[in-house]
Amino acid sequence: MSLQLLSSLTTTAVGGPAGRYVEARTEAEIIAAVRAAEAAGEDLLIVGGGSNLVVADAGYPGTVLRIASTGIEEHDGGGSVLLTVQAGHPWDGVVAHAVGHGLSGLEALSGIPGSTGATPVQNVGAYGTDVSHTLESVRTWDRAEGAVKTFTNAELDFGYRDSILKRTTTNGSPRYVVLTVTFRLEAGTLGAPVAYAELARALGVGPGERAGAAAVRREVLRLRAGKGMVLDPADRDTFSTGSFFTNPVVPAAVAAALPDDAPNYPAGEGLVKLSAAWLIDRSGFGKGYGLPGSAGEHLAGGRASLSTKHTLAITNRGGATAADILAVARAVRAGVTERFGIDLHNEPLLIDCAL
Repeated sequence: MSLQLLSSLTTTAVGGPAGRYVEARTEAEIIAAVRAAEAAGEDLLIVGGGSNLVVADAGYPGTVLRIASTGIEEHDGGGSVLLTVQAGHPWDGVVAHAVGHGLSGLEALSGIPGSTGATPVQNVGAYGTDVSHTLESVRTWDRAEGAVKTFTNAELDFGYRDSILKRTTTNGSPRYVVLTVTFRLEAGTLGAPVAYAELARALGVGPGERAGAAAVRREVLRLRAGKGMVLDPADRDTFSTGSFFTNPVVPAAVAAALPDDAPNYPAGEGLVKLSAAWLIDRSGFGKGYGLPGSAGEHLAGGRASLSTKHTLAITNRGGATAADILAVARAVRAGVTERFGIDLHNEPLLIDCAL
C-alpha cells in the first residue's frame, strides 16, 4: 500500500506520510473511523481542507482522517433561514451558495480556503466579521463521551480565532469532531453592514453601511486575490496557510509605546489589537523575504519565503519542507520580539513540530 503524504492534503504542500489514512464521506463513516482509531490505540489527526495545518516532515504516525462529507440544507428559521452544512463541504462553496440563494451574512468571508467544519474551531474571520456572527449551532461527535453533542453559539465560547473546540484539541486531535455546522442567515440581497474600512472603500460605502451581498463577495474575492489569499495553483504566493500569525492583543500601554502610525483597534477593556503584518514589515521583513537574492535566502535556500503580496503569509515557493516554513517563521517571530518586544503566535496548527 502506498503512503499518503500530508503534503498532498495541505495548502502549504508540506508534511510527511500518514501512518494510516482514512477518508470519510458521511457522518456514519466519520464516527466509525474515529472509533476504529481509538480501538486501535492510534493517535488521530483530523484533516479537512488542510489550510490551517503545518505537518512535520516526518509525517504523522497515527491515523489521518480526512473529512470529505458534503451537502447543504436550508430550513425555515422563523423569520430567517437556517443553513446546515456538512463538515467537509468546501467553505467558499457555502458562501457562494448563500449569496446565490439570496442569503446574507457570510459574504465578507468569501475566498477563505478550507472546509466548513474547521470554521467554528478557529472562529474563522476576515474583513471585520467572523463565523460567530452568524453561527447557530455545531453538531459534533464527543470522543470522551462516545456520543453526539450539539453546541449552541454561546456554548462554543468564541474568542479571537478561538473556541472551546480549539481549546480541547491537542496536536490536531480534537475531543469534539465536527459533523455539521448550522448558520442563521438573513433573506435578502443586501449584505450585512460593512465593518472593514478597506472593504467599505472598495464598495463605495461608509463603514457600517450595506451593499449588495454579491458585490461584497466580488470585492472580497478581488481584495483577497490581490494579497495571494485565494488558492491558485499557478500562484506560489497562495501555497500557504494564509495568515501565519494572529494579530497580537496587548495592553493599551504596550500599544501606546508604538509609533503613531501603528494600526490598532479596541479589543476589550484595557486591550488593543495590533496589526501583525505592520509589526513584521517594520521589523525588517518585507514582502518576499526569503526569496533567492533576498536577505532571508539563507533560511530555506529560497524554497520558502514571505508572500510577495502580503507579509503575513509564509509560502512554499516549490520544494519547501515544513522545516523551511518554520525557519522563516522563527526568524520573523524573533525579529518582531527584538524590535518591539511583542511575541507573535502562530495561527495554523503545528502538528508534531514547533516554532
